[in-house]
Amino acid sequence: MTSTELEEYISALPKAELHLHIEGSLEPEMLFEMAARNRVRLKYASVEALKRAYAFGNLQHFLDIYYAGADALRREQDFYELTMAYLRKAHADRVLHTEIFFDPQTHTARGIPFDSVVRGILDALADGEKEMGISSRLILCFLRHLGEESAFEALQMALPYRDHIVAVGLDSSERGFPPSLFRRVFDKAREEGFLTVAHAGEEGPAAYVREALDLLLVRRIDHGYAAIDDADLLERLAAEQIPLTMCPLSNQRLQVYPDLTLHPLKEMLDRGIPVTVNSDDPAYFGGYVNDNFLAISRALNLSRSDLRLLAVHSFTGSFLDQERKADLIATIPA
Repeated sequence: MTSTELEEYISALPKAELHLHIEGSLEPEMLFEMAARNRVRLKYASVEALKRAYAFGNLQHFLDIYYAGADALRREQDFYELTMAYLRKAHADRVLHTEIFFDPQTHTARGIPFDSVVRGILDALADGEKEMGISSRLILCFLRHLGEESAFEALQMALPYRDHIVAVGLDSSERGFPPSLFRRVFDKAREEGFLTVAHAGEEGPAAYVREALDLLLVRRIDHGYAAIDDADLLERLAAEQIPLTMCPLSNQRLQVYPDLTLHPLKEMLDRGIPVTVNSDDPAYFGGYVNDNFLAISRALNLSRSDLRLLAVHSFTGSFLDQERKADLIATIPA
């Protein structure tokens, strides 16, 4: 395909997004507007100065700026506006279904009520479906660095919303925080009816991916790149059809794969692993889902059939029922 044909094909390709942190879609301009409205003092004097800070050396460097930016989110209306802004961008990228992460501990630790966070997001998701036809699921992520006790507290706050929150996940700093530290809270979450996912194998080793599968009993792995170092694990991921939610521009900006031509997505795809393409924290990493499709397609010279398979995986890897998955897959051109 020519460059123009590639862009047109990706733009028109129906897809789902399964790895999106809603706080990570807070664009600098909106951050400054909310900070002014909520009288939050920012470290950076202007939008341009903030954007210049988005030169991350590693995951922790990014997280420091990410958590500081989240401080501008104070009211239910803020979370509503943030979510609606993401949904409009997703709609423009031909996203038909999205499964959104949110980090309640980031907000409750600042005294923001859990209810304000989740209601703002849920109201926007409902309006997004009515206005744009985008279906959605909401996933609560526990912050690794805050430990198990704090995760249990977040889970308790989520119980009144178990009909609206489909799963729990695990994110934030991976090094030094293996999935095994959160086995009990994940056991409790499953008892309460939540599905489970986890970030693993981004900065951590392949062993973290195994722990997430064996101890947390996750339905899919967020990132999962380190599995490329373990041939037996690759075979398992393919045999068990465990989805991996990959985020190419995030990998590039966080120096996981500074050179996307070395990214393992194509090798894993060819091995039969149901990998997907997603945007992670698009306001910080330079692009939404179509930008990620374009970047990895150009770097790895993906074919039209590769791209179609990635779109199919995005629907099969979702938490939708089988009938809805089949309906969405049928929208993908042959």
